[in-house]
Amino acid sequence: MEKMKAGLEYTFADDELRERYGRAVRWCEEYNAIDGTDYAAQYQHLKLMLGAVGEGAWIAKSFRCDCGKNIFIGNYFSGNYNLTILDIREVHIGHNVMIGPNTLITTVGHPLSPQKRREYMAQAAPVTIGNDVWIGGNVTILPGVTIGNNVVVAAGAVVTHDVPDNCLVAGVPARKIKDLTDDTDE
Repeated sequence: MEKMKAGLEYTFADDELRERYGRAVRWCEEYNAIDGTDYAAQYQHLKLMLGAVGEGAWIAKSFRCDCGKNIFIGNYFSGNYNLTILDIREVHIGHNVMIGPNTLITTVGHPLSPQKRREYMAQAAPVTIGNDVWIGGNVTILPGVTIGNNVVVAAGAVVTHDVPDNCLVAGVPARKIKDLTDDTDE
């Protein structure tokens, strides 16, 4: 656990990590069993299973995560169908964020070495997503990435590096396509 939190290689076969994962699997199964139109019950369950959940947050079925308690969501968040957040490390999501269907946010990766993969080694880094972000469908966000404020990530993009404020990114790997104007009064 100490190695994982320090960003070093660690073994994901660790008993404490397996226990945490088992708890998250149960929480997700319970969440996904709630009536899809019972937003109040969904919200209450998210508050129990995640690290923090802001006002007006919602996630559609089916939602999956590795821990739950490492996910911190701001106000007015919308996560569409089949959202997966592999939160071995922390995932911080700002206010007014929308995530399209079939999106993966992962904080964990595995080594290129086949021997180390046989030893169940992994390395993790936190992910941060700013305010007023729209992430299109089928997007993948890799470990250690920070996405700034007022960003649009086009559908199908794979975000491998940090994204600055006020821009549109697209492609594999995602690249800046154009600047965006922040027209909020804040």
